[in-house]
Amino acid sequence: MFSSVRHILPITVIRRERYLPVPGKVLVRTQQKVAASDTVAEANVHPELLILEVGKGLGMPPEKADSHIQCRAGDQLVEGDIVAGPVGFTRRLIRSPRDGKVILVGNGQILIELSTKNYMLKAGLPGTVMELISDKGVIIETTGALIQGVWGNGRIDTGVMARLPIESDQTITTSNIDISLRGIVVLAQHCQDQQALRFAEELPLRGLILASMLPDLIPIAMKLQLPIIVIEGFGNRRFNGLTEKLLATNENREVAVNAESWNQYTAARPEIVIPLPATSSLTTPQVETSLTSGRRVHILRAPYLGEIGTIKKIIGITEFPGGVKAPGAEVLLESGKIQIFPIANLELLA
Repeated sequence: MFSSVRHILPITVIRRERYLPVPGKVLVRTQQKVAASDTVAEANVHPELLILEVGKGLGMPPEKADSHIQCRAGDQLVEGDIVAGPVGFTRRLIRSPRDGKVILVGNGQILIELSTKNYMLKAGLPGTVMELISDKGVIIETTGALIQGVWGNGRIDTGVMARLPIESDQTITTSNIDISLRGIVVLAQHCQDQQALRFAEELPLRGLILASMLPDLIPIAMKLQLPIIVIEGFGNRRFNGLTEKLLATNENREVAVNAESWNQYTAARPEIVIPLPATSSLTTPQVETSLTSGRRVHILRAPYLGEIGTIKKIIGITEFPGGVKAPGAEVLLESGKIQIFPIANLELLA
């Protein structure tokens, strides 16, 4: 039996491959120290092309217009640069309408790749650049605590992690975010108010770590530059005991919040990295997805939602309340209770 895997580790070696979506330029070197928000590579993801009809612009046949073109393939242009002419009594000119790079010249035409804002690949975690992947990205390594979540809004930042100045089981609102939290990565159980999210960005916070959030807030969260990571899921949930303890232990430490989307194909998840000193016995966690006795699991459905347990044994096809038949597992919960769960309701912890 196999399951998805989530890492919740107090200290481990964390090694991440960071890739550009298209070939581009790597901006760092091996053994360079980087912060989570540092740009390590860039690429022009959506290039814009423009064709200038020189012949038409100068009022002559294309083959004749070529002799009046003043640029060559590879030239960098600034808006307003003369690219052809002057011609005739009126000294007719053609100028570049935008900044860009000349790609091709000929047949009375100039093909320009316009300058657009590059995609900037962030490191995503503080660490050391271990390897460069030519034109594609880098491999970064660090040591520390690792907590993975289920949803993120695609932003990255770092800051000192602290709870709200209220009881930890309270919902985050505009009334309990004050000026003392400016520049802080805030830890809270739940958010159900879009105004609280907007206020958190305006303050600004450096990040928001939530156990849960209402699904109605996803559209506004995706528009914000503030990194938002949801650890448990949507609705109104609390942090599981393991995560709660690990976050509490590392409160007031510098953390990196990488709220990238969960990709089931690449195993990438939104995650929190808390840099810690290395020890000689640390190893990189292995992604072993098989459900076997002795493995720790996270319960994904009520009435034991969020609880942690250990698999005692896999029991095969089992009939559950409601008449559903599915592969099951006998799990020893942290409370000491033994319960049988459908395999589909379990997530491996590593």
